[in-house]
Amino acid sequence: SGLDWKVSPLELAYGVHGIVRRVSKENDPYSDVKQRCNDAVLRMYPAMRKMVDESSTPLLTAVRLAIAGNIIDLGMGTNFDIKKTVVSTLKKDFRIDDFSKFVRTLKNSTNITYLADNAGEIVFDKLLLETILKEYDIEKILFAVKGAPFINDATLEDAIDAGLGKLPGIKFIGVGIGNGSEIKYSSEKFADILATSDIVISKGQGNYEAFSSYRDIFFLLIAKCPVIARDIGVNVGDIILKYSSKK
Repeated sequence: SGLDWKVSPLELAYGVHGIVRRVSKENDPYSDVKQRCNDAVLRMYPAMRKMVDESSTPLLTAVRLAIAGNIIDLGMGTNFDIKKTVVSTLKKDFRIDDFSKFVRTLKNSTNITYLADNAGEIVFDKLLLETILKEYDIEKILFAVKGAPFINDATLEDAIDAGLGKLPGIKFIGVGIGNGSEIKYSSEKFADILATSDIVISKGQGNYEAFSSYRDIFFLLIAKCPVIARDIGVNVGDIILKYSSKK
């Protein structure tokens, strides 16, 4: 009777992981794994940067790479190959392709709210944001990370380690279930942040679960779970750039 059935699956999982941290007395059980993921993708970064710079469609290439980075998800297991996914994602067609709407929205935007997903993946996100900053008149970026460790999801420490703090106009916020100074996912404050952003970019399945009913969000992800794939109307393994207005 004490359960709040209004919370999202992401918030429920976040709460369970918080209990695990308290019981195990390990504040960040995946710290080493996250560091290795960041380091691995940072080693790939120069080649990916060159790939984007030499592309005839730099933004599209950066978007594809950002989606490829979504394969780094320990919540779905450890059986993933980053380099193989990069190669396949650059060749694969979008199952849902709202890229033209994405471009039109960026042209009319001066600020971005970016909902990050995993460590390692955020290096791909940095490349996408660098490309956007180069092509569009963006003045402010609000980069949302987890306010406390949760599996391999990116925290502020991971984002700084990945070099995101060097981007001009960037500010970080911690989100979660409302512990300490973090902003609660389901709070009016966070809803207001999303509603007042010129463009919201959301990475990964967890953020899709939490925010698929919100207004004007661009979801960038690989469908890795049958339940999520079915909800979106795609197959497992499909790459998605989906624009979602409020339902």
